[in-house]
Order: sequence, then C-alpha cells, then structure tokens
Amino acid sequence: MPSTLIRRGIWAIGAAVLVIALVVAALPLIASTRIVRDRIAWEMSAWSGFRVAIDGSPRIEVWPKFRAILTDVTLSQWTDTEAPPVVEAERVEVDLSAMAALRGDVEFSTARLVRPTIRVERTPAGFFLPAVPTGGRITRSIDTARGVVNADPAKPDLDKLPADTFGTVEFRDGRMVASIGGKDVEILSSLSGQANWAAMNSNATLSATGIWRGESVALDVASPKPLVLFAGGTAPLTLSFKAAPATFSFDGTASMSENAYFDGQAKFSAPSLRRVLEWSQAGIAPSAAIGSVSISSKITATAGRVKFDNTAIALDNNPGMGALDLSLGEAQPVISGTLAFDTLDLRSFLSAFTPLAPTGGAEPGDIDTSFADKVNLDLRLSAAHATAGPIQLADVAATAQVKDGLSVFDISDASAFGGNIQSSLRFDRKPEGSQVEIKLLASDIDGGAFGTAAGMTRLVPVATGTVSVILKGPGRTWDSIFDNADGSVSATFGPGVLSKLNLPAFLKHTEQGGFFALDDVSDGTLPIDGAEIKASITKGVARIDKAEANSAKYKLWLSGIASYTGRGLAFSGGIIQPDQAATQANGQQGPIQSSFFVGGTWSTPFISPISRGVSGE
Repeated sequence: MPSTLIRRGIWAIGAAVLVIALVVAALPLIASTRIVRDRIAWEMSAWSGFRVAIDGSPRIEVWPKFRAILTDVTLSQWTDTEAPPVVEAERVEVDLSAMAALRGDVEFSTARLVRPTIRVERTPAGFFLPAVPTGGRITRSIDTARGVVNADPAKPDLDKLPADTFGTVEFRDGRMVASIGGKDVEILSSLSGQANWAAMNSNATLSATGIWRGESVALDVASPKPLVLFAGGTAPLTLSFKAAPATFSFDGTASMSENAYFDGQAKFSAPSLRRVLEWSQAGIAPSAAIGSVSISSKITATAGRVKFDNTAIALDNNPGMGALDLSLGEAQPVISGTLAFDTLDLRSFLSAFTPLAPTGGAEPGDIDTSFADKVNLDLRLSAAHATAGPIQLADVAATAQVKDGLSVFDISDASAFGGNIQSSLRFDRKPEGSQVEIKLLASDIDGGAFGTAAGMTRLVPVATGTVSVILKGPGRTWDSIFDNADGSVSATFGPGVLSKLNLPAFLKHTEQGGFFALDDVSDGTLPIDGAEIKASITKGVARIDKAEANSAKYKLWLSGIASYTGRGLAFSGGIIQPDQAATQANGQQGPIQSSFFVGGTWSTPFISPISRGVSGE
C-alpha cells in the first residue's frame, strides 16, 4: 500500500513539473501571439499619458526574468501630431507579469529606457522641462489629488489619495535636447539613473547622473508625499545637486502650486566663483569673481522673492553672518542685505560682488561692466578686521551698490594706519564712456605707515597727519584710470621726522657738486615741526604746487612733477634756513643754503646740485 502511494505521489509531482515546463516553454509563443505590439503600446500609453509607437517587433525573454524587449519606441503628445516625439528610445526593456501574460493582459512594474532622447522646452522661469502629458494614469491621479488638496489645503486627507501603481523607470546613456533657433541642441548627455515610485500615494525618489556643459553632475530628489506636491499642496522635499564647480542642497518643505514656495535649509558651495560663472554661462565675465564661496542659510522663497535668514557665508575662507534678500520682480534681480565678518579680504569681496576690483593677475586688464547689466546690488557690511592688499583695517563699515550701470563701494568708517579712513570707489558707465572716481580721506594717521603702503616711504613724513586724495577719469581699463586721472592730493603733518635723510651728509654732497643717489645719504633722519603737501593731478601726472617741511634749523621745499604710473620724478628743491625764509617773505633776496634737482624714480631718486651751499651770515 505505501509503495502504491509513493508511486502515485511521484507521478503527480512529475505531471506538475511537466505542466510547468510546458507552460514555460509555451510562454514565449503565447506572449508573442497574445501580447502583441499594439497591446503593449496601448498599456504604455495608458500608463504614461503619451501616444506610444513601437516600430520594431517585441522580443520576449523568459530567463532570467520574463520581459519584453522593444525597439524604436517613441512617446508623443496626443494633441500635436506634427510635433517631434517627447521621448525616443532605441530600446525599451519592460518587466512583465507572467501570469498576466497567460491571461492575455499586460502588467509591468519596471521599464528601462536604453539610449533615450528626451526633448525638453525652456519654461518662463528658465528651466528646461519635458512636455506634460494630457492624460494617462499619472495625470488622472494628480487631478484627483488636487481635489483632495483643495478640499483642505492645510491638512489634506491622505487616505483619499489614489493608490494606483507606478513602479520604476530606469534610463541609461540618454540625452536631453531642446530646440533652439530651429535646431536641436544637446542640453545634457550620458544621462543615467532611475525614478522609484511604487504607488501614487507612497514616497518617490529620483537619482540621475549626466554631463552638463562638460562637467559630470549628480541629482537626487526625494519626497514622502510626491502626489501632494504635484497637486499643488505642501510636502517635504529634499534635493541634492553635485558637480565639480558647485554643490547645492535643500531640505525642507515645498509647494508647486501657482503660488509656489520653498521653506527650509539650503547650502551652496563652490571652490571658485569664477569657474561657476564660466560654467553656468551667466553672462557675467569670469574676471568679475575670484576665490571660493560657501553659503548656508534658512531660506523662504516665494514667487519673485527669496529671503535668506541666519545666513552663514564664507568668501575666500572669510566667514560672516547676516541676512540677504533676493527680489526677481524687476527687470534685473535685486540683492540686498547686511553681512558681518570677523575678518574680510576686501579685494575678494569686491571681485566677487562688483566689477570694481582687479583680479590680481599680472595685468589688471579691462574693467568688467557686465555685472552692472545683470544684477542690482545693495549690501551693507561690517568687519572687525579687513585687508585691502597690504593695508590692514579694523572696525570697517562699508556699502556696495550696483544699479543701472553705476557701481559704488564706500568705506564710511574704518581704522587704519593708526587713524581713521573714509574711502569711495565709484564706477559710472555713461554714453560717452565709463568714468571712475576714487576718493580717500585719511585722518590722524601715521604718515610712515601710510607712505609704506603707498610706496612713497621717502616722500611722506613719519608723523601724524591727514591725507586727502581725489581722482577721476575714464575707466576702460584699470591702467587707464591712473594714466588719465585728474584730481588733487593734499596732506598736512605735525611734528615728526623725514626718514632716510641724513641732512648734513646731503648738504655736504651738494657742496661737493656732481649728482648722487639719495640712498647715499639715507643713513639718518631729520626731525621736523610739520609738513604740508598740495598737488594737482592731470592725466596721471602730479604737479607739486606746494611741498614744504619745517624743522628747527631748516625749511625744505620741493616743486615739480611726479608720475604715478611710471613712478618717475622731476623736482627742483631747496633747503633754506628760517631767517632766510623770513627775508625772502619780505621781498629781500637772501643766500640759499642749497638748491638741487631730483630725478629718477620713487624708489631710486638721485640728486643733482644746482648751486652749492653759502653761509647764512
């Protein structure tokens, strides 16, 4: 009896195995006869909302998974038969349900697009997006969800959301193209990734990589309530964009309604702002920015406006805090706000946000005006410590403004050279040409420190004084500002010394005759009671109207010209005893102690005596 049961069991198992084998063997035949090309196209159309056409005959594979391989597949808009397809794919692999295929149905959960071409269009906001389908399960689910959201925007009933399945869409080695000027232009290449959305009422993720403008990029987007987001409701959203020139991330809530907004934490960083401008093709010359930048901020973005609160910004590793406001409602974007730094490189700041500073190359080159054409700027900034090239500043209060071709950077207050400075750099683009104006007022400063920073250690007394500089001229290039500037320079100093001047040795050399270098008599200092300088500047050349220094025994004077750009000198000068100066003031001619000519350059002047010294008796 047991043996009979065993034999019957073996026969039953063998029969089941035989049936399964026959079914598996017949499955490709059944699929190829019942799941025809039009049936697959219809199901894909109902799923996507696009008109799907399959030129090649489907090929059915059973192992390792049951799937249909389609070739020359296109997805087009139903409403515009003349328009090119929204998606073209050389090959589409669809994972099918074997049981549904035996019933004559098509059910699939995963579609793989191999070498697809996705056609996108530029939106009014400037983004490139594919056309939206006019029907299909996705569109109907979004319409249903929109009704749920509108019924209670603050807290929609998520249980009423459609639960239709979506599945996974994978894409490999694709590209995005857009019609620009009547020609297809490739926007993105080497596009690969996948979108996972199991059901309409579940979470969704999108991961993609590609090459954009020659750089590899990676994008990750996720939301636990994507259907609510597409329906115009509010839902959590995370976004991450990574590329070599820049990275950006957002984590917060968003709404894609007519009154779209974003609210959350955003981060942006770039190792070189200049490279970002080149890569993004923002229309701003790359010379307008140098150095790295990173921003972390709480943002609130609505239509036409983005507010940055508790903003942490680092410019060339100079950290700061503040608040910014970006308005997009006018013809040009408007950036306004306040920033406070502990330390700040003013050269980097100017180069990053305005066209007012050279980039630090071997040659300053042309001044860039494109920034003033692209954005309006109104920033207030402060810094506990700042640098402007070799100049050290403290307690800086400044503004940067750019609007309608006018760019201004003002330092309203700062400590430097032991005193206080105020400075203004103004760039004004006019029809007759660009004009640049530079103003500097340095009060109660250490003249020695100021002269060292200005490269005029021999001409500026080591004493407390006040310096005023006003320059104005055409500004096509940075060199041309100083080559063609007009303006004035004035300075007054109190008691101090003239450094690197051994006056007895100087007088001895002038008595001996023959020219000599000022370095030959630089091993001493001359105490003075005060000094005054006045000069007018024409086309970059300073004409000394008055340059006098008074000591207890002597009065020194100079007159002549000095070139700022060439650093050349052409002075006549003299050394007079005080009683002789009084005699000359009364119209009486007294003997001059010494008169001489000064030539050479600021750093290497030489002296040529005109007359030898005479006794004051």
